[in-house]
Amino acid sequence: MEVLYPHCAGLDVHKDTVVACVRHMANGLVRREVRTFKTTTKDLLALSDWLAGEGCTQVAMEATGIYWKPVWHVLSDGDFTLVLANAAHVKNVPGRKTDVNDATWLADLLAHGLIRASFVPDPPTQEMRGLLRTRKQLVRERGRHTQRLQKTLEDANIKLDSVISDIIGLSGRRMIEALIAGETDPGALAALADRRVKATPAELEAALRGRITRHHRFLLRLHLKQIDAIDAAIGDIDQEVDAQIEPFRTAIQLLTTIPGVDALSACVILAEIGRDMSRFPTAGHLISWAGLCPKNDESAGKRRSNRMRKGAPWLKTTLVQCARAAARKKASYLQAQFHRLRARRGARKATGALAASILTIVYHMLTSGELYHDLGPDHFDHRAKAAQTQRLVARLQNLGYAVQIAPLAA
Repeated sequence: MEVLYPHCAGLDVHKDTVVACVRHMANGLVRREVRTFKTTTKDLLALSDWLAGEGCTQVAMEATGIYWKPVWHVLSDGDFTLVLANAAHVKNVPGRKTDVNDATWLADLLAHGLIRASFVPDPPTQEMRGLLRTRKQLVRERGRHTQRLQKTLEDANIKLDSVISDIIGLSGRRMIEALIAGETDPGALAALADRRVKATPAELEAALRGRITRHHRFLLRLHLKQIDAIDAAIGDIDQEVDAQIEPFRTAIQLLTTIPGVDALSACVILAEIGRDMSRFPTAGHLISWAGLCPKNDESAGKRRSNRMRKGAPWLKTTLVQCARAAARKKASYLQAQFHRLRARRGARKATGALAASILTIVYHMLTSGELYHDLGPDHFDHRAKAAQTQRLVARLQNLGYAVQIAPLAA
């Protein structure tokens, strides 16, 4: 097999150590040297100097949790072409796994160009990605504390979530704080509801009549404090995002013209895929990377599964949320596509297809810099008018009607 990189290295990265294998190819002979370095900054700089002294041009490492990032940051200051490999794609032969063998295997694969590089965005995009992923984790944690709050209310037989949609909203918070303060009168608690609450005073009083104890008040106070702390942290992240949003501002303004994509969703999408689409040859490559297409699972000519393949989970969840919002946008192309697919494949597959369509739109908008232009809800009817006519005639014939088609007079 042809050797593409005669002077390269493979790194097996761990929490405390990095095993490096330098591979040289000269006069048809392969020479390897393996050294182990600690992951302190001093030792990583020594690793960089050693690789440079050996004349390495290409360096490959596995994406091992968070541990590869410090190594990447130090080596990126040198004159190396860094390749980040998906660990699932470069597994060694079972039964031959050691740190030295792993580093040697990576070097051999890299020398022959058999490693498919993972996407590593530029530093501003990495920082934005870190902020927004942390924000999503905090939002999920706030949801868990809200569920624990609701569980405590249920234990006290307070049916607040049956009459109020958001128990930590304006009205719900007033009532919970009054319960913590010691108020037990259902009428007084129901009077704290905002006038926009749809439930009647009688329904509120019935839902707020329970048996709350000191133990319940303690838990309610605890969870409410946690929710407030998380809200404050989310606010700090939003301020930091606003301070770093300038390089992404033009792209965000473009993406927010897509139905279902708001400013926050646009920030998340850009943080996950970056602003430069040149690394993806086509929109299909981007969709495949995001995991929004069916996986290849075929044997003996039979397709065993058409489930979506695994991809970028942070991006996929955001795009699915955008797809659900776009499906509710009236008189739009995306809504027409959703209803068209839902009739044949069901709502779940239609939502996944809509998410893929939104990502395709994002790819072309970032590539061309053009604003979103909606094709309209009747796009599919105009595109295949003959097929649409034939389909409607067939439906009427199945209902027992004889149909004769005649065009309207101009």
